[in-house]
Amino acid sequence: MDGLDLLKAFREVAARGSFSRAATTLGMSKANVSKYVAQLEERFGVRLLNRSTRSVSLTDAGHLLLERSKPLMEMVELTQTELQEHAGHPRGRLRITAPHGLGQSTFPGIVGEFMATYPDVHVSLHLSNRVIDLVEEGVDIALRLGRIRDENLIVRRLRLMDLALCATPGYWAKRGLPRKPDDMRRHDVLTYSLAGGAPHLPFEVDGEPYSVPVHSRMDANDAAPLIGVALAGLGAVCVPTMMAQSHIERGALVPVLKDYMPRDLWLYAAYSQRRHNSAALRALLDFLEAKVREPEPSDKPPARTVRTAGKRNASQPAAT
Repeated sequence: MDGLDLLKAFREVAARGSFSRAATTLGMSKANVSKYVAQLEERFGVRLLNRSTRSVSLTDAGHLLLERSKPLMEMVELTQTELQEHAGHPRGRLRITAPHGLGQSTFPGIVGEFMATYPDVHVSLHLSNRVIDLVEEGVDIALRLGRIRDENLIVRRLRLMDLALCATPGYWAKRGLPRKPDDMRRHDVLTYSLAGGAPHLPFEVDGEPYSVPVHSRMDANDAAPLIGVALAGLGAVCVPTMMAQSHIERGALVPVLKDYMPRDLWLYAAYSQRRHNSAALRALLDFLEAKVREPEPSDKPPARTVRTAGKRNASQPAAT
């Protein structure tokens, strides 16, 4: 039996001066209340109550325990109340990690909307492209871009993400526009260093991943500097479309091989536990799903049929 339950039974008997009245208050049998107090006495090795057929009184040890246990039980009751509030009302601290790229998107605005909607929630946001152990580092939610692989995590898919392989008009004019994925073997590419392994570009051919080894002119652990160097005309870069959209719209970067870009990359929220999550965590997941939802089927691009471009092999995560 938990020590707190034993203490609670003892304190109730002391307050009521009777095992019967304590049992009624606690909603249990008189025999169980008597057993709980006896177990507590056995645990401490001292008698806590003087018992007679008519009355119950505290021994000196009982008086000491009653006095010393009061702040402990008050703290337990207060903590229980606060925990129940955490479970029922969004409040407290939420620790979120997200890739640097999301810091340059609409994501900070979404976090601001969430905080305005739930003023009792404090958000701790850590931007990092490193894949971390959520449990080990005490993170509640990780927002990630790429293929979903970690089977130990619970995942909420938010929306499919498009990739853009692009370079400046001047670069393409000088080096030639690629017509198929393998054409990128002869180009200078600005690559994402956290992808791991040899430099490559991820494509999709006939619905299957197709990885093309490339010559890396520069690598970085974040897409922003790669885009900056691409704008200087020094190579092609493959990044989430949302990160290059403004440059594409003004013609500074020109995307190529759109029909070969992967279609199974997601923006998703990962967390470690399915049960007993706080109200704040549940509220954030629902809020993200509402604000960053996947496009409706009618808004998605039509299915593609493309020709095989060579031998297939597994691709790695895209740059984020």
